[in-house]
Amino acid sequence: MQTTALNTDTDPLFTCQTRSNTRVRIPRSRYTSRKDKIHYRRAQYMTLDSISLEQNRIISDLETSPFSEAYQLLRIQVLRRMKENNWNSLAVTSTRAGEGKTLTAINLAINMSREIGYSVILVDLNLSQPRLLKKFGLVDHMGLSHFLTDDIPIEDMLIQFSLYEDLVILPGGKPLENPTEMLSSPKMTQLVSDLKACHKNCIIIFDMPPVLTSAEALSFAPLTESALLVIEDGVTKKLDIEQAVERLSSTNIVGTILNKT
Repeated sequence: MQTTALNTDTDPLFTCQTRSNTRVRIPRSRYTSRKDKIHYRRAQYMTLDSISLEQNRIISDLETSPFSEAYQLLRIQVLRRMKENNWNSLAVTSTRAGEGKTLTAINLAINMSREIGYSVILVDLNLSQPRLLKKFGLVDHMGLSHFLTDDIPIEDMLIQFSLYEDLVILPGGKPLENPTEMLSSPKMTQLVSDLKACHKNCIIIFDMPPVLTSAEALSFAPLTESALLVIEDGVTKKLDIEQAVERLSSTNIVGTILNKT
């Protein structure tokens, strides 16, 4: 594994320089099965508040900084590994809560979506406590849990921001009491398969729950081709890292992120 050090506490707001020239749109046709491939033509657009983005340390412009360069390096390393192995799905996780995995998943997804020719779908898998939209300063919205429990079309839940042209968000939706069963269900397995088949240069990033404190991570890990492990400098214990790597043995760990250095 390779380790990249990032600082989400003291560095300037993470930014990047490149933009993608491939716009993503999502249709509102009903989701059915693999035979009816999901086509990304149109999405529900939402407006983001720049102040909230800055407070939550989410990339919002194209200026450079030492922090942005670290994320660009991370993007290059992860994309290289994924290209070499023909992977297009990546889970971002941590050993325990509070180590910065959700922010890492968001900023990596934004950075990857600005790689020319690529688009990214960012999925909130924290179905017991969905938080991804709150990081963007937005209120709750229908999401993955509604699809899994209420049979609402997946296209009705996808969100796009004008600030990030090639990034699509699938929120977590309502909190679930049985997320482990839902994430390992045949319906979820089929959805992951269809998301991965969206088009050649589309990358699926899953914000996955912590490995050591949730059974959901273990149940979902076999469905993704690769994983990125976020650890907190000076906090995460060596034994926790070893146990996390062991529990992620059903997928391919592309590297680790040393966060809050």
